Amino acid sequence: MENLVTRHCDHKDLETLRTLSVKTFTETFLAENTPDDIATYVAEHFSVQQLGRELGDAFSMLFLVEYHGIPVAYMKLNFEQAQTEREYPGSLEIQRIYVLKEFKGRHIGKRLVDTAVEIANREHLDYLWLGVWEHNSRAIAFYEKQGFKKFATHSFKLGNDVQQDHIMRLDL
Repeated sequence: MENLVTRHCDHKDLETLRTLSVKTFTETFLAENTPDDIATYVAEHFSVQQLGRELGDAFSMLFLVEYHGIPVAYMKLNFEQAQTEREYPGSLEIQRIYVLKEFKGRHIGKRLVDTAVEIANREHLDYLWLGVWEHNSRAIAFYEKQGFKKFATHSFKLGNDVQQDHIMRLDL
């Protein structure tokens, strides 16, 4: 897709990142979860304070994708101690890839996965991994198409609801 730009986020992007995080997360999960659980999760994980900490973490990288200058997607990568699971040495975690609903199906997710692969290769890492909700069949199918394979599960707390994620891995 032409006119797409992928770039690193920094602190000047904080409000943009917060707005995009809340919107994409809500679009993706509200239909299959309670509004209270979504609101609790969003308040905890997408506050200005929390996102500011993530932007300042030397072991995380955040990227925005813009279409004609309008933010339409983002990705968060975690290295070493920033990873949400600590038992995967030699790896890079894709913690978040979210795309606005109206921009899904335009290969933006693939573009972000390719960016993660380039970074992992540059850092001489062995594989990428991520967690994806077991009921998010569209995301699971997307990651499988990119070559990821399920190798474990873990619990994920959305508000007061404890859910199961597939842990998927892409060997490099």
